[in-house]
Parts: sequence; C-alpha cells; structure tokens
Amino acid sequence: MNSRLLFLSFSLAVVPATAVAQEKTDLDARVQQFLDEHRWSWRDANVPTSDGQALYDLIVENGYTKALEIGTSTGHSAIWIAWALSKTGGKLITIEIDEGRYRQAVQHFEEAGLSAYIDARLADAHELVPALPGPFDFVFLDADKNWYTQYFRDVLPKLEVGGCFTAHNVSDRWRGRRGRGMRGSGGFVEELRNTPNLETEFIMTGGGLSVSYKRAP
Repeated sequence: MNSRLLFLSFSLAVVPATAVAQEKTDLDARVQQFLDEHRWSWRDANVPTSDGQALYDLIVENGYTKALEIGTSTGHSAIWIAWALSKTGGKLITIEIDEGRYRQAVQHFEEAGLSAYIDARLADAHELVPALPGPFDFVFLDADKNWYTQYFRDVLPKLEVGGCFTAHNVSDRWRGRRGRGMRGSGGFVEELRNTPNLETEFIMTGGGLSVSYKRAP
C-alpha cells in the first residue's frame, strides 16, 4: 500500500472514533446540565442525588448493560442509570404504573438526551415483571415496599451470575421494625440474608440502598 492510500485508510479509521468521542462528551455535558438544573426539583419519591450517583458507579465499575428498574417515578434514578449505560453500551427497561409520572419521566429522558438508552413502560409491575424474559445484570427496585420480596423472587432467576440487585429505602438497621420511609422492608432484608447465593451490603449515605450481588446460580 502506498503512503497516500495508507494515510486515507488511517484518516477514515480515526474520524469516526473522534466523532463518537465528541458525541459522548456532548451527551455528558447535556446530562450534567439537566441534572444541575433539576437538582432541587425532584419529588414524587425520587431518589436523592447521592443514591443516583451510587447506582451510576455500580453500573460503570462493573460494566453492566442489561438493566431493569421497577418504579420510575418521574425519572431521576433512571437518568443516572441510563447515563451509566451510555458508557457501557447498555439499555434500561423502566416500569411505572402512574400515567402522570410516566409522562413526566419520558419528557425528562428526552430533555436529558437519554431516550435512546431507555425503554420506558407504562404498566403494572406486579404483572409485567414476572412476564419479562430477561436476563438482567442490574436491577433497581423502588416501588411498593410491601411487594419488595415478591419482586425479588420474580427477578432473581433472571439475574445473571455476577449481576447486582439493588433496592431503595432499605437498611439492615430496620430489621424487624417499620421505620419511616422503609415500611415493610424488614421481611425483604431477611429474604436477602437468607438467599445463599447473594452477597449483600448497604449504602446509607442517602435514602438507604441495599446492594446484592448474585454469586452463584
């Protein structure tokens, strides 16, 4: 190959890579701007920023790509999850039963530039979660607390070994109690503790986050 053809071949290889890098940089700036502008406006049982960052870190550090969220609310946690998935090449399925919150979430996803990484579904998670085929390698649960154990049982067989199941408003400090915001989570914590193929830890910097890794089939 002569030098001119070699130069053209090199140029064609480099330009797309540069364009992709710039696109990712632009997306990062767009998401960060969206989060900064909305930092103090998240209500409707959305997660605090510290928990959103924790979810982001878990996905990026472990390279997860097949994510499920049960309980979208208006989309704060999904934005953090999808932003992380934009780094790993993954996608999120998120489920919300309330139509008003669902529509707000979809609008937020568009504003943040993350719609391509999110499959948002308006549905009853009690019915949809058991029907989803999976597999998943990352799950975030933030829905009706008295159904946590059942969601966990429905999803665990579809969670890949090495995958991570996280749940919000959960702490081992509330075992056997009904703490404010953690109502009904005591039985769920016991379920986590009694599942032999799980390794569970708790992050208490925000609203209380259980993080369970599936270590064996």
